[in-house]
Amino acid sequence: MELDHAQLQHETPTEHAPSGHDAHAGHAEHDAHSGHGDHSHHDPAQFKRKFWISLALTIPTLVFSSGLQGILNLDGPRFPGSQFIPAIFGIALFIYGGWVFITGGVAEVRAKQPGMMTLISLAILVAFGYSLAVTLGLAGMDFWWELATLITIMLLGHWIEMSAIMGAQNALGELAKLLPDEADLVHDDHTMTVAVSSLAIGDHVLVRPGSRIPVDGEITDGESDVDESLLTGESAAVSKHVGDTVVAGSVNASGSLTVRVTATAEGTAVAGIMKLVADAQASKSGAQVLADRAAGLLFYFALAAAVVTAVVWLLILPNNLNFVLERVVTVLVIACPHALGLAIPLVASISTAIGAKRGILVRNRSALEEARRIRVVLFDKTGTLTQGRQGVSDIVTVDGTDEDELLRLAASVEAASEHPVARAIVAAAAERGLKLQKSTRFAALAGRGAQAKVDGRMLTVASARVASERGIHIDPELVNAARDAGAEGKTAVFVLDGDSVVAMIAVADVLRPESAEAVAGLKARGIRVAMLTGDSHGVANWVARQLGIDEVYAEVLPGEKGDVVRKLQQGGTLVAMVGDGVNDAPALALADVGIAIGAGTDVAIETAGVVLASSDPRGVLATLRLSEATYRKMLQNLFWATGYNVIGIPLAAGVLFGGGILLSPALGAAFMSISTIVVALNAQLLRRLKL
Repeated sequence: MELDHAQLQHETPTEHAPSGHDAHAGHAEHDAHSGHGDHSHHDPAQFKRKFWISLALTIPTLVFSSGLQGILNLDGPRFPGSQFIPAIFGIALFIYGGWVFITGGVAEVRAKQPGMMTLISLAILVAFGYSLAVTLGLAGMDFWWELATLITIMLLGHWIEMSAIMGAQNALGELAKLLPDEADLVHDDHTMTVAVSSLAIGDHVLVRPGSRIPVDGEITDGESDVDESLLTGESAAVSKHVGDTVVAGSVNASGSLTVRVTATAEGTAVAGIMKLVADAQASKSGAQVLADRAAGLLFYFALAAAVVTAVVWLLILPNNLNFVLERVVTVLVIACPHALGLAIPLVASISTAIGAKRGILVRNRSALEEARRIRVVLFDKTGTLTQGRQGVSDIVTVDGTDEDELLRLAASVEAASEHPVARAIVAAAAERGLKLQKSTRFAALAGRGAQAKVDGRMLTVASARVASERGIHIDPELVNAARDAGAEGKTAVFVLDGDSVVAMIAVADVLRPESAEAVAGLKARGIRVAMLTGDSHGVANWVARQLGIDEVYAEVLPGEKGDVVRKLQQGGTLVAMVGDGVNDAPALALADVGIAIGAGTDVAIETAGVVLASSDPRGVLATLRLSEATYRKMLQNLFWATGYNVIGIPLAAGVLFGGGILLSPALGAAFMSISTIVVALNAQLLRRLKL
């Protein structure tokens, strides 16, 4: 299968593009980040650093806080001026640790989408303003200790949260590594090594066996088998001849090729895939976490409660402004989201740890949250449902030839070949414990097979084309067997002993033994299972029949895989894509949940939200179960976190004042601290989950 360059080409080729990996990495970085503004406040390293420094500042604030000592009925250390320590450290904490939340809150307000940052900012500003006023002489108790603990706990929660969300996004850099920095430019009767960036369309480059092809181009001389599996998903190397096109990043497996350059820099197919991945990552909206939704609602609830509290108490006690202010502050202190800030991040952290023990590596928290709602699982074929290699599926012999003996002879011929079919035959002989004979006079028949002398017999393992060229008759039984194999998408080769065709060997994708169980398990949950591949319809349909998959998309180019995902997403259906190759990267990025098989390429792993450390597709089922359990625990924590607020805010406002119940600011702060403990303990119960 050949890639449609026009479909993947997104940029105009240029002869003066930056060179090598730097050029593609720069292009990737630009595409991945343009249009997103400043994301510095989402840097987990920033929250980590601020947390530890804020924790160090919080300790003396707590130790010397007279308000906290009064609540705990303790006598703290005292010396001249010690009463100002909480204020000094509190102001430092507000500026150093709290400012990041203030700026985040301002951004949310400007976007008219108040959420967690807005609610935290409100709590910080109220605690800071009231404590500063008390320190300067206002009657009441300062909240420097409450301000310090709020900022520190929120920094911890956001450190955990951002670490779960912000996996290293190196997919585009991994794609760039597929492109060589240098190429052998053919100049008259010699070659010279030049930077790929210096090549122009129309130049000719020499690609030696085993080398990676540096540019998209057309073969002008030579023939070879080219491994395009990372780009097209084809499980077998593709035979290339003069006039055929080749793709940058693919590997020249055997013969030397002279290639005329048809595309450079951003015009190559790999660069097109890079653009697709970058666009998908940029356009894919992250799921708004439940805690942020709750925080937005709580923000409006707290403001409304504070306004109502102020108005009502001003009407009841117009001459007691200190009492009114105390009620308003208590309402807003109760709204401080200690527990809410940790409710989701703690569950996310624990669930990722549980997953890691089972080989489920969560790189993107929103991906794990969304997995429970998946209705379609789209599997890549090669390397995911199959082992990414070919194996011998059928051996048909004539004239009573022993099957093992025939396989031993064929493997002896193919032992010196690196062709995928040859490797499959040699591997099959090894699995049967057959001892190979040393061959002589080995010769590769480019694009057709190989021949060698074994035990004094000249044997050939090749396609039907060789027998036809030699005018050798093929037994009808073997012809029918080869036709049946071809109909199932298998590759058929014939074994020739001199001028006689003695056997047919069929080679096919090797299915993973767990694939059928994974498909059955997903279908039992009412989930549609589909398969996507760049391989032929014959190969795809044969694999699908073996595994019980009814929905198949075959002969799909890399640029079209995202279209398949979009098609399945019509009507709001959530789709999970499971793959392992470079060609899967755009689809993994576009899917609602991208799941990479751990044995796959770095590109697939870096693009996915969930990575299965093993190559067992049953891990998809375990991922769905973990997602469901995680979501249930998040809901429970949100219930506890917001439940305290819903009950505490009216009490803080003084609705039961007539009954002698009035919640002081100090008790309100302590009340919210208890909710944090409850949420933390409830999150720990998730560790009892068994997948």
